[in-house]
Amino acid sequence: MDLHLKNLFDRFQEQFGSGPGLGPGSGTCLMKVEGIAPNFIKSVFKASAALYRTDPWKRLRPGHLFGIRVGKDSDWSGKKQPFPCVQFIGGDGGDIGFNMFRSENDAKKMTGSRETIRVPNIELLRVTYEPESLMFPSNRKMIKTLSLEASGTNCFPVIDVARCTSSGSLQFRNPTLEELRFVYAVMKAIALVHPLLQVDKDGGPKWSRLAYFEPFIETVDVQWPPEMAKGYDLVAVTISHPPGQAYEEKTSSTASSTPTKYAEPPKDETFVDVKLYLNGSLRQCATCDREVHGEQALCCGRCRAVVYCNSVCQKQHWKETHKSMCGLYKAMMEREEELAMKIFIFPCTADQPCKWLESLGIHQKGMWRRKCSCYSHCPFGLLPVKGGLWDSWGELDNEEYPRDLPFHHHLRDSMSSPILLSGWSEYYNLRSLPLSSPVADILSHPLTVYYVLTALSISSKNLLLKGKEVILHYLGPEAELDWMPAFAEVGHLLNGFGNIQIVMVGPEVPTNLSGTTSGIGSRVRVNLVRGVYQEEATYLPSPDVIVALNCGLDCYTNWGGALNMIKSMAVPAFFTDQSEVSCANAKQVLRSNGLHITHPVTPNPFRSPVKNHGASSNLPAYSNGFVLGVNT
Repeated sequence: MDLHLKNLFDRFQEQFGSGPGLGPGSGTCLMKVEGIAPNFIKSVFKASAALYRTDPWKRLRPGHLFGIRVGKDSDWSGKKQPFPCVQFIGGDGGDIGFNMFRSENDAKKMTGSRETIRVPNIELLRVTYEPESLMFPSNRKMIKTLSLEASGTNCFPVIDVARCTSSGSLQFRNPTLEELRFVYAVMKAIALVHPLLQVDKDGGPKWSRLAYFEPFIETVDVQWPPEMAKGYDLVAVTISHPPGQAYEEKTSSTASSTPTKYAEPPKDETFVDVKLYLNGSLRQCATCDREVHGEQALCCGRCRAVVYCNSVCQKQHWKETHKSMCGLYKAMMEREEELAMKIFIFPCTADQPCKWLESLGIHQKGMWRRKCSCYSHCPFGLLPVKGGLWDSWGELDNEEYPRDLPFHHHLRDSMSSPILLSGWSEYYNLRSLPLSSPVADILSHPLTVYYVLTALSISSKNLLLKGKEVILHYLGPEAELDWMPAFAEVGHLLNGFGNIQIVMVGPEVPTNLSGTTSGIGSRVRVNLVRGVYQEEATYLPSPDVIVALNCGLDCYTNWGGALNMIKSMAVPAFFTDQSEVSCANAKQVLRSNGLHITHPVTPNPFRSPVKNHGASSNLPAYSNGFVLGVNT
């Protein structure tokens, strides 16, 4: 009888939910939000999954309230932050999620000892994690159609705005696009900040079971998804516990500015005011994000890398951040000539990728569709394909792209062997490609993989020379899922020696492609697996080498589990990033996770020749620009 009652209660709980929230999902669906782009829905679900993986419910209860500030008040309609107070629910049982309130007072009114109390005429935004099997059909259809990332094993966020009527019943509505932008920034920031909470052992009543945390206030930069950016990529998100603490704003800041903390005036530093010619491109001040217009801007006179709108911002940035980084920036700027690839005669700067692609006649064509945001609405791996290599390479002239043919008559000491390349010049000569061909920008990914296997990983190179198969785990594929024709070149470069099995693992792999295997030529096989690496690795064939290209180790918090898995495997792993600075930061991330750096940061000879600048920096950023390795 007890077992029967338990099963009955479990079914009731699954159907109707259990506290401490306001009940089950409301049937709202993000697809019904006016003006929303499918790609932004994907970004929201990705941010939600990243927050879920940090598991804030381990420590946080509804009584732990957070103050939130995203950008400036003037960034939002009515010049008011939409939902500036957040609480996490479900940590002590029930459905997990978080509620966002319009004020701290509203949050306190609706927070009971455990359950969320219904209070008339108070509106709150809810994010509740629900199993897909229990969701409304409209949400399940959206998840399947857009291949949205799951949170955990089978949960997905349901986002709605709830309001209790005077009669005690609940009314629900879809969030607005502005409210979704706000909750996106909150999820990205809170995932970074909540682990910083320090327990205050002397705080609170000694009889209370609720943990108390030391007060704190932190500001982190969050990058908007491309489809949501409004003239600026980054926004500062300030999180405080308890609420009520806030950073003051500079009255002279523009609407695109992020809040800055007033401090004691910095000591007089000797700055050299250097005017920098911007070559017509737009930059933003490194301190306040103000757009720097005109032909000249102020930059650091020591490294000449970072742009400012005035000397006040320059001095503030020096004291807060730049002083510790200036030497590294200076060293990299001194290598600009060395790192620039001057062999190519097509334009090699793409601050505005659509215009760059248009100048080459390949905009919105073939594989080049992934080089700008025009096809961001289409999931990775699912670009429509007309068929044929000519179409894949954007209808370039026949002599401007590599043909799907082996390298005939390539002998070393009268013996056939894998072709070892030293850089782009050798490859272009080998394929008889003109230096006006931009294919190096896409080929940077497959040829970086080949460079790792034949030049950096000794064990993989030996396996290939013996004619054996190398298994490579490729982490976090995105645009590469639509660049399979380019990966055929890896098989041709093997020149009859060995085989390569590439297992691409990441949350961007479409659900309908996960588990599929494709043969790319006779010597390269690609398996696609949807999921996060630490959860999928045990089900995959054991790797000989692991690769993560343009990984952004210093930007994303969800690398911890994957790095722990790589550490436990003790398998050679290689990471690339866009700049020497980001790679140096990545070294610190790897070391903090107990990984031993065995291949130092070095320029990648197969980095993309196409250069991009950061919004506030003149530091060059090249796709796959620098490489470092661990466990090698």
